[in-house]
Amino acid sequence: MTEIRTALVIGGGLAGPVTALALAKAGIEPTVYEAYASTADGIGGTLTVAPNGLDALRIVGADGVVRAIGQPMARTVMTDGRGRRMGEFAGLPDLPPSQAMWRSELYRALHDHAAAQGIRIEYGKRLVGVEDTPTRITARFADGSTASGDVLIGADGIRSTVRTLIDPDAPDPGNVPLLNFGAAADIAVPAKPDASYFVFGRRAFLGYWVQPDGRTAWFGNLPHDKPMTSVEAREVPAADWLHRLREVYADDVPARDLLQHTSADQLVALGSIGIMPKLPQWHRGRMVLVGDSAHAPSPSSGQGASLAAESAIQLARCLRDLPDVASAFAAYEGLRRPRVEKVAARAAKTNNSKAFGPVATTVMSLLMPIALKTLLKPEKMLGVEQRYRIDWDEVVSA
Repeated sequence: MTEIRTALVIGGGLAGPVTALALAKAGIEPTVYEAYASTADGIGGTLTVAPNGLDALRIVGADGVVRAIGQPMARTVMTDGRGRRMGEFAGLPDLPPSQAMWRSELYRALHDHAAAQGIRIEYGKRLVGVEDTPTRITARFADGSTASGDVLIGADGIRSTVRTLIDPDAPDPGNVPLLNFGAAADIAVPAKPDASYFVFGRRAFLGYWVQPDGRTAWFGNLPHDKPMTSVEAREVPAADWLHRLREVYADDVPARDLLQHTSADQLVALGSIGIMPKLPQWHRGRMVLVGDSAHAPSPSSGQGASLAAESAIQLARCLRDLPDVASAFAAYEGLRRPRVEKVAARAAKTNNSKAFGPVATTVMSLLMPIALKTLLKPEKMLGVEQRYRIDWDEVVSA
């Protein structure tokens, strides 16, 4: 029987509400503490929730709300900048399709679902310190308030405060030398409604899909060696970024059309792509990490949100079934670390392809048909990641 009765969940992004829902299902009373004064409406670009993520969300009753805002993606089509088809990856036929969506819509859907389930969420609570004792942990917030519980869970993202409290020497997030942008263009380019498209252009990469409203959601990367935060990226006028993007994609189709039909007020500048290197410590005392604070893979993985949901569920199971904090945290790390590090390693290889030049892109287009018949079959690429399932009712052992 667990000794855990209450939990402080730091961070109200994607991992926070799902962690709280899982804890409540496990019989532990959670409270979510969000640093911002309100939900993160309008913040962020696009993302995908994979079949394994949908299954994890099903356990806490959130898969339906995610499907309601998502667009099913049954295949990925790859082309070069001239519009020539390089290959197509179908999803696994016996699994539901991945769901593509805007991050801000997912934030809102998960927050609304958590609130409807009675999860308490407090805003304007920026964590600044903790008092961790053998029997209790107390969080101190920037507004002078405090809160106490049996455990404190860092679901506060890639720039996690909790991570630095657990290990002041923890490595900083790594930087993929690409800047990230996204928008919805006021045009519907020719595309299958259930497909996402990856364009390996002459100078940069761009992905897109056509939305039911007739606009095209797109996300693009610009090579950029120096790290740039999202705040720094937003300090540059959006019109300047849009001008640069139009120059970079001027020779690529349909990227140039998408950029021409994108207005500056719709452009989202996300800065550098951050990824987490392997962490020496996921937990200390009564503190533990979940989601991007522990294991943020590159967006190239298509697994960031899904892995966060999985970890939330697994952490709740361990806290439910094991008798003390130390054994629960150790079991949780043992369940999660090998899986997330393998996904991160695969995504790191994908990042390299996004910076291909014209010669490498030509070579890839020649080799792709062969690779699709051998190394890149859907089951080999996606099976281990997307077939992962959690048995909520199975008892976790130390």
